[in-house]
Amino acid sequence: MNSRRQPTGISRRALILALGASAMMASLPAWSAPLKLEKEQIKLGFIKLTDMAPLAIAYEKGFFEDEGLFVTLEPQANWKVLLDRVISGELDGAHMLAGQPLGATIGFGTQAHVITAFSMDLNGNGITVSNEVWEMMKPALPKGPDGKIAHPIKADALKGVIEQFKARGKTFNMGMVFPVSTHNYELRYWLASGGVHPGFYSPENIGGQIGADALLSVTPPPQMPATLEAGTISGYCVGEPWNQQAVAKGIGVPVITDTEIWKNNPEKVLGVTNGWAEKNPNTHVAMVKALIRAGQWLDEKNNANRAEAVQILAKPEYVGADAKVIANSMTGTFEYEKGDKRDVPDFNVFFRYFATYPYYSDAVWYLSQMRRWGQIAESKPDSWYQETAKKVYRPDIYLKAARMLVDEGKARKEDFPWDSDGYRAPTAEFIDGVAYDGRKPNDYLKSLPIGLKAGEKVVGNKVVGG
Repeated sequence: MNSRRQPTGISRRALILALGASAMMASLPAWSAPLKLEKEQIKLGFIKLTDMAPLAIAYEKGFFEDEGLFVTLEPQANWKVLLDRVISGELDGAHMLAGQPLGATIGFGTQAHVITAFSMDLNGNGITVSNEVWEMMKPALPKGPDGKIAHPIKADALKGVIEQFKARGKTFNMGMVFPVSTHNYELRYWLASGGVHPGFYSPENIGGQIGADALLSVTPPPQMPATLEAGTISGYCVGEPWNQQAVAKGIGVPVITDTEIWKNNPEKVLGVTNGWAEKNPNTHVAMVKALIRAGQWLDEKNNANRAEAVQILAKPEYVGADAKVIANSMTGTFEYEKGDKRDVPDFNVFFRYFATYPYYSDAVWYLSQMRRWGQIAESKPDSWYQETAKKVYRPDIYLKAARMLVDEGKARKEDFPWDSDGYRAPTAEFIDGVAYDGRKPNDYLKSLPIGLKAGEKVVGNKVVGG
């Protein structure tokens, strides 16, 4: 557990008062005045993954202090515990899976209105298979001119492996970190793009394995390598450093990164309850300001600070993994089969490409995947997706924090999407080439070969309606 108190006399508020700069204050835009915090002592939760980096950097570099925040960072046992503790008020906020505020708000699993005003990163995940599965996949994989396996590796090559497992009377089990996690949806997307059915959910059966070719189940991130080594699962989708840990231990092979499944996909968010945000609006903005600065620091000067970030994250109070393992992905490379290290400069993105802006279209994509696999049992009109996204994702709060940083000279105006309507441009940069437009989720769902369509629902073990 880490905590740090703001040193006396260094905050912007104290500096202005000390200088007697009332005239200067009057000349600043209204929201550039120092924030009057409703709460200065803050406890934030996280899971031991490298993409918690903005929290660690905001703490270590004094960005929280600059906002007058006395912050405690506390690792949590798993995503469910983390969410429950935010909802109960034991935590003020947390490093969350992007799907968690959405899932809670619509009542999947847990019912609570949770919001986000800050996207913590893009990309950062991978899919790893056991050595046994890798050896079974390899004969079907094409090679490039250099003789190496060509990437990205598609799930088509896994289909034959699963059939061999079935012929031997074995189920093919894979791990993901939480039912509403990016990892669950990315793994499902990759499998389905190769003709492998990852299974449906229904209101009566929340296991997500109805009609599945590959059986997906929850495993906490730090336990992934050990669970793979034990043979309980044959593969998993997780964030770093737990894919690279499998390589280091010689127990598995990462086959694809999520930037190859969906280029520059949104990953984690800062989540707080809506009630907490309404009670502590200035404190919320201050937190977002500090995290924006952390994202800037992590990406500035072409990732020049990443080596230092690796050393910080390797500390036991943060990720607690070997620095060399963390560096594999955090410094712009990624090791697949042992010794096959390739450049993946955008494996972790914390600020560029407007990474920290909470786009409505990102929220709609997660909701579309919840509907695709039956976590949202009934069809919804496009308007429902838009309304739900706006209820949970709060770019208005984000832009207030960004404007203050620009006014204070701590950020550049051109680094923020001031004129955005909250929707990214339509994109087909997915592994299957299917186009996604956040304004038209039902058209998107209709275009996906595997998954629920308008009017369909899962009853028992069958899809009915449509």
